[in-house]
Amino acid sequence: MRNIGIMAHIDAGKTTTTERILFYTGKSHRIGEVDDGEATMDWMEQEQQRGITIQSAATTTYWKNHQINIIDTPGHVDFTAEVERSLRVLDGAIAVFDAVHGVEAQTETVWRQAQRYQVPCIGYVNKMDRMGADFFAALEDVRKKLAVNAVALQIPIMKDGSFEGIIDLIEMKEIRWEGNGGENMTETPVAPEREKAAKEWREKLIDALSNVSDAVTEKYLAGEELDAALIRAELRKAVLQRLILPMFTGASRRNLGVQPLIDAIVDYLPAPDEVPPAAGHHLKKEEDISIPCDPKGQPLGLVFKIQNDREAGSLCYVRMYSGSLKPGSAVFNTGKKKRERANRILRMHSNKSDVLDELKAGDIGVVIGMKLAQTGDTVGSEGWPVLLEKMQFPEPVVSVSIEPKTISEQDKLKDILAILSKEDPTFTTRENDETGQLIISGMGELHLDVLVTRILKDFNVSAKVGKPQVTYRESISAVNDHREEFSRTIGGKENAAAITLRVEPAQRGTGNKFVCAVKRKDIPEEIYSAVERGVTGAFTSGIVMGYPCIDILVTVTDMGYSELNGTEFAFEACASMAFDEACRAAAPILLEPIMAVDLTSPHEFVGEVMSLVTQRGGQVLSLNSKADIDEIKTLAPMAQMFGFMTSLRSVSQGRASFSMEFSHFEKKSGK
Repeated sequence: MRNIGIMAHIDAGKTTTTERILFYTGKSHRIGEVDDGEATMDWMEQEQQRGITIQSAATTTYWKNHQINIIDTPGHVDFTAEVERSLRVLDGAIAVFDAVHGVEAQTETVWRQAQRYQVPCIGYVNKMDRMGADFFAALEDVRKKLAVNAVALQIPIMKDGSFEGIIDLIEMKEIRWEGNGGENMTETPVAPEREKAAKEWREKLIDALSNVSDAVTEKYLAGEELDAALIRAELRKAVLQRLILPMFTGASRRNLGVQPLIDAIVDYLPAPDEVPPAAGHHLKKEEDISIPCDPKGQPLGLVFKIQNDREAGSLCYVRMYSGSLKPGSAVFNTGKKKRERANRILRMHSNKSDVLDELKAGDIGVVIGMKLAQTGDTVGSEGWPVLLEKMQFPEPVVSVSIEPKTISEQDKLKDILAILSKEDPTFTTRENDETGQLIISGMGELHLDVLVTRILKDFNVSAKVGKPQVTYRESISAVNDHREEFSRTIGGKENAAAITLRVEPAQRGTGNKFVCAVKRKDIPEEIYSAVERGVTGAFTSGIVMGYPCIDILVTVTDMGYSELNGTEFAFEACASMAFDEACRAAAPILLEPIMAVDLTSPHEFVGEVMSLVTQRGGQVLSLNSKADIDEIKTLAPMAQMFGFMTSLRSVSQGRASFSMEFSHFEKKSGK
């Protein structure tokens, strides 16, 4: 079995490659094209209209007695959470690179995500049929920008500037594709005029492999011929340890080069029992444990995605790490400490499904019937309470207001927003206390545009949507100590509390922290909990402007407690008031989101593009010149970036492009 994901920058050809894999493995009987809106994996109406992948779609296919579970992920930076949660549960990945542009901005982001979860990868340089395609330049770009040992296992055969096949450096043969769908592969010996280049690149492959494999080194030094089986076996070990990134090439749109890539999935990417055991935390023993992939073990799985289905309700995508689940069995949600039932178990093929009798360790499936499960929840058995590591998602940075056109649709809209925020962890909703408006927040303008379109079209709610707004944050810039006393008589009973606390700015990006330095035996545990609740609750309500607080360290230094009138209510209220007053006197500051903006521009427009960014308060970090384009890395305030695409197109005749993602929060200038 192989659990793999396909990841890359937007427009590198992920979905197109997935469609070819499904066709050659016999899962689909015709090739669906993204450009025609007929791709199997892009099943949402909006995906077909926009020609991009929005939701990661799962499918299962079979190749040479191996089951391959594939997740096709989005490339657009606004849907980075879809990539994050897919990579969290996958054992291997195919990184797709554009033969013309090499490593692009979003490629670096998804590569970092794959490294965070230690996912072994293979590389595929796509679009070799395009003008300006250069496999060797792309290979060098991968080495330089991703700091990885990329090694070519194939080199392209070019004839008069067009791509016509590949040379397999392990078997030393030429492969070409024939037939309408490229089903027929013909293999021939390497032509004499290409033999020198093929030997040179094979030598580089052996050299890279001998650096990480003793078996290859010994044979090489002894002057023995290296057989293909040994090279593949040693390459597999190196890929599993993430020491080598084997590179393949092709042109998926023209049906060239995909079958060797499917072989590579089986040959080099790990089976579920070949990756390191999953790490979990045993709640009763309070210790970290490792969980081997054993179908006969205790059941343990991770819910990595929730999708709402009109008929079936919540579809919970589960990756099983241990044991097995059967339809109708009881499931224990470890984090929420609640029992649920797995009514049905399905194997998904994009938006279609087959019923499964059992979901075993290492496999990915969909469980229907769990009502409380959320993304990141661990499901297992009550007798073995183990929590798997949760996923970290980026903060939403763009907000819009949304309100129903009629009062009768108010509740319906709230229900829909609850469904969408359960599906997507980077989509949040809140009600503005002052205006009573519903505010929805997401990762970018496109992300919110897609979600609003779903609300209006898929759920048929007529609503008015405001203009995008930036979500600011508040913090403090000085240290302050404050003592707060609270006394109220409620229902004839006196409630009193006194708290002294210190607030101080934490390092930017470290988050809020609560520390209680008071340890007294006469204070019950629930009073401590009430103080913590009061402070952590106050973090979200802001200081001056009402924006959530970040990067504040709160230390409780003293507490005045009396058994007669010290209540949980009093201490929670007192802690909240103490935090507010302390922060107001600690030089509060307003922070704005700063975006990392990566631009690509033809050489002749680079000056105009850079001045456009600086006019909007951005700073240029680096400029990297390639053969046909310049890459510019900049930082710019989010508030200035609305409508940037229109301005960028007008100064570059529509030839420059950009992608941006959240970088950090910084003090708002002029405040």
